[in-house]
Amino acid sequence: MSNLRIFAVNWKKISSLHYFNNMCSSKIRASLKTLKLHVLLGRNYSSLPGLIGNDVKSLHSVINPPIAKIRNIGITAHIDAGKTTTTERILYYSGYTRSLGDVDDGDTVTDFMAQERERGITVQAAAVTFDWKGHRVNLIDTPGHVDFTLEVERCLRVLDGAVAVFDASAGVEAQTLTVWRQADKHKVPRICFLNKMDKIGASFNYAVESIREKLKAKPLLLQLPIGEGKAFKGVVDVVGKEKLLWNPNSDDGKDFERKPLLEMSDPKLLKETTEARNALIEQVADLDDEFADLVLGEFSENFDLLPAEKLQTAIHRVTLAQTAVPVLCGSALKNKGVQPLLDAITMYLPSPEERNYEFLQWYKGDLCALAFKVLHDKQRGPLVFMRVYSGVIKPQMAIYNINGNCTERISRLLLPFADQHIEIPLLTAGNIALTVGLKHTATGDTIVSSKSSILAASRRAKREGEKKQKENNEAERLLLAGVEIPEPVFFCTIEPPSMAKQPDLDHALKCLQREDPSLKVKLDPDSGQTVLCGMGELHIEIIHDRIKREYGLDTYLGPLQVAYREAILNSVRATDTLDRTLGDKRHLVTVELEAKPMETSSLLPVIEYAASIAEDLSQASREAFENGVNSACLQGPLLGFPVQDVAVTLHSLVIHPGTSTTMISACVSRCLQKALKKADKQILEPLMNLEVTVTRDYLSPVLADLAQRRGNIQEIQSRQDNRVVIGFVPLAEIMGYSTVLRTLTSGSATFALELSNYQAMNPQDQSMLLSQRNVLS
Repeated sequence: MSNLRIFAVNWKKISSLHYFNNMCSSKIRASLKTLKLHVLLGRNYSSLPGLIGNDVKSLHSVINPPIAKIRNIGITAHIDAGKTTTTERILYYSGYTRSLGDVDDGDTVTDFMAQERERGITVQAAAVTFDWKGHRVNLIDTPGHVDFTLEVERCLRVLDGAVAVFDASAGVEAQTLTVWRQADKHKVPRICFLNKMDKIGASFNYAVESIREKLKAKPLLLQLPIGEGKAFKGVVDVVGKEKLLWNPNSDDGKDFERKPLLEMSDPKLLKETTEARNALIEQVADLDDEFADLVLGEFSENFDLLPAEKLQTAIHRVTLAQTAVPVLCGSALKNKGVQPLLDAITMYLPSPEERNYEFLQWYKGDLCALAFKVLHDKQRGPLVFMRVYSGVIKPQMAIYNINGNCTERISRLLLPFADQHIEIPLLTAGNIALTVGLKHTATGDTIVSSKSSILAASRRAKREGEKKQKENNEAERLLLAGVEIPEPVFFCTIEPPSMAKQPDLDHALKCLQREDPSLKVKLDPDSGQTVLCGMGELHIEIIHDRIKREYGLDTYLGPLQVAYREAILNSVRATDTLDRTLGDKRHLVTVELEAKPMETSSLLPVIEYAASIAEDLSQASREAFENGVNSACLQGPLLGFPVQDVAVTLHSLVIHPGTSTTMISACVSRCLQKALKKADKQILEPLMNLEVTVTRDYLSPVLADLAQRRGNIQEIQSRQDNRVVIGFVPLAEIMGYSTVLRTLTSGSATFALELSNYQAMNPQDQSMLLSQRNVLS
């Protein structure tokens, strides 16, 4: 503590602190060493992280900002709407980079993986910490590609607010809808940024209307564009009735002027802005009672007299309640409109204390944190991204992992700056940071201070639950809220260059699975090969590339295959007896069960017990029966794919005394497989939602190609000069579609895919698939 006091005194004496490469006194160096703000140099910072320009802030605010000044936000959108470019501009204007990174040049801060820089897309969510006008912002740049939807889900779980970026020429696109639904699910307040206003075909009104129509959201127009397309030169601040014009001669967009709108110089623009402001006030008054009382009371005669601060406070409340979304516009690539976006983030999005997390009341200020992402660093080992909801984390602190049921020790805490990190001495509630030293923590794990802490929280939750007559498992669900992991739709075999490298491959896959829970790895029981299961072609391709680059293994991937499912069409009964003697012990089981199809869709088998035996079964026998049913449904009788939409009823179970539960499970499994073989069967195939954006000239060849792929076209929409084809297509028919579409349309079309559901194949397609598989085997 004495060292920190000395540093605080020294800190106040310093009037300005230049970049590390400048000459500085040994006393300042010693003080910085005491603070342990180790900056890993490798990129040019314009100032020490936590400092704005040359203004030195207090020690407390650098390390531990007040919770009201923290903003945990994510940038989400459809692929190629400009999320990463917007992030780069935000970092530049907040003083964290000296040069503007460019996705096309492959030198952005948040896209730091080799695969991201080569492809110009975001694969992993990268976290960045920076300050803006006295606020600490933890910003996460998320992927827009459907294969990496889990990355977005994982981050929305821990964010307090989000910026939804739109391409102003396209409006709401396929992946925008997916991300918006995810944000709705996690109740994340958001603001909209209509990017690419300088693009040919950009339309502010079209983009706003698509938000209203497709997202069923109420847009609050806080800005109007001055010009569109090539004529775009600035924005109008509707709340303050000011125009913001960027200097056309400025290279970096830092040079812009804010002028009040006057009747003399801008009569038309002032009239438009006044109308927009009046409409905004009426809109907010409809949604916020407190603001409505204010407007009707003091300012009903003249809305112009309403102070901007009162309107901004009301917009903040409306955004927090998620009854409407503020809309801003600009062009990140042309460096216009990003500074007002930063102001809106700090003004309208909530701080951690404004979000209501119900489970926090059980902890009473004790540590509660969520591990929402794991990275593997060659030097430091596993790095775990942690969001602290309550309490404090310090280096060398022991923590308890509820999901893993283990105690671990945190060795260091780092503030993330994409792939650059700054060491910090503590992490308080509301913050996001990296922890070093956790060997067993995985994505979605809940972290607390000790086992006794979680037991105390459970008791409080249970007492409260009894008062409100809620079930206890409701309290547990709140304590262990994590991330739902979607089922993979693609799989392929992966082989090491030699059998000697198999342990290295197993280690690489284990590390990658901790980082990415949507990647599943299993062993084929027949061939003994390792099988990769992923969310799409790009997902598996990037995993393969990472194994080669990061772990130095030249692996061989087998052909990509579709993850089908199987179902039965009629009810069947089967009986089986297992009689085996092991050593001097006889194991004898007789099972009679019935399998029948279900009308509702269910991935797992629904297990029922006949009334005649339900009471007599012991808990151990029930568990053994359920284990046997679940293992039998993992491999169907047709192609060995999982069986779904099946209900299994146990009619009779006769067990010889001394028979082990393993033998009961084995007999049940064999009996159910016999029943499934007797039933009429069908294959279910994954059906994808497809959205193709294509110019009118190429619409006919695209539709003809989709017809050959068993596509089912739902509608064709108009989007500016383009046509948007929306429909369903089987996943098996869409492999390699990006190359075909590029060829058909001379590279002008784009498409987006998302899993819709599993549907039954028609008999002709099913028999073709079965004959193909029989030839291969």
